Amino acid sequence: MLCLGSVGLVLLALTVQNGHGASDSAGWNGKDTTERNYYTRYHNMTEISDWMEKMKRENPDVVSSMVYGQTYEERNITLLKIGLRSTKRKKAIWMDCGIHAREWIAPAFCQYFVKEILQGYKTDTKVKEMMKNLDFYVTPVLNVDGYIYSWLNDSTRLWRKSRSPGPVGCTCYGTDLNRNFYANWGTVGVSTNCCEETYCGTKALSESEARAVTDMLGKMSGDILAFLTIHSYSQLILVPYGHPNISAPNYNELMEVGLGAAKAIKAVHGMDYTVGTSPDIIYPNSGSSCDYARLIGIPLSFTFELRDQGEYGFKLPEDQIQPACEEAYAGVQHIITYAHDKAFYSSAATVTTTLWTTVMTAWVFSATFL
Repeated sequence: MLCLGSVGLVLLALTVQNGHGASDSAGWNGKDTTERNYYTRYHNMTEISDWMEKMKRENPDVVSSMVYGQTYEERNITLLKIGLRSTKRKKAIWMDCGIHAREWIAPAFCQYFVKEILQGYKTDTKVKEMMKNLDFYVTPVLNVDGYIYSWLNDSTRLWRKSRSPGPVGCTCYGTDLNRNFYANWGTVGVSTNCCEETYCGTKALSESEARAVTDMLGKMSGDILAFLTIHSYSQLILVPYGHPNISAPNYNELMEVGLGAAKAIKAVHGMDYTVGTSPDIIYPNSGSSCDYARLIGIPLSFTFELRDQGEYGFKLPEDQIQPACEEAYAGVQHIITYAHDKAFYSSAATVTTTLWTTVMTAWVFSATFL
């Protein structure tokens, strides 16, 4: 496998603090900046940061931002917090995009999601209700270093990992952030070769980006109703766990909700999404953020793999951004509506930790050290 992390490319990456992409990519201050056109294009990190500021400026009553970590290259990891302000502690929905740098449709979806939910707040009574009861924590780009690197030129476009250097003696760069979480870390579906795409790091949480998410989830886990991490590609909705020998205690519920989301997706543009655990429908893996979220007690945890099924792969054309986001929004909306209504209307709203869950949690954490 070609390792893109040569010293020359690293030095080049370090000179570019904000990535630049295709010349036709429109920012808020550039040409062709109507809202409609903006959300049908991919945007580099500078443009996404400008957009985040714009969302705050235009929606001060419901949008704020929070820096909750730094990348290896000392860039801020920033989320948007969306919801009506309250003096009481609120329930939450977590969404992150761009944990894998080359999956550009993921940050595009996070932007689309924010746009839609803010618009819905003005016109839709259900969205208004959810904004009153919930806060949405949305990270448009988690792997900021990698995302900027993927915009440098054609040779870096398919970069996946973080941009931290490998261990002593390794000339390659980057760790797969979605193999670096403290959930059965390093056991299946990973590589210990630092040049491989699924390199899991020297230890669980070796990467500052994974630690940032872990710290946030730790502070909020009792309040988070649903954890959604957005990827591409393959048109899948994955439920925990990635290890073939472990099942989530609420597997049946996860499947039912996931299948409902897939049905909602299909109703938009006719696209089929497959629902299941990673071992059942693609491959085993360990150390994922989705598994970690379920492991610490977040009841609804899903990984979305957006369009397509391989024709374009990670280079999904811009003319597919809007339909891909429209259908994914329908799927996400199904999940968050279910989570909200279960929490606020169901007699079974309180999610308790069973003895089984406690035992399995201890087993999975201990397996990290086997």
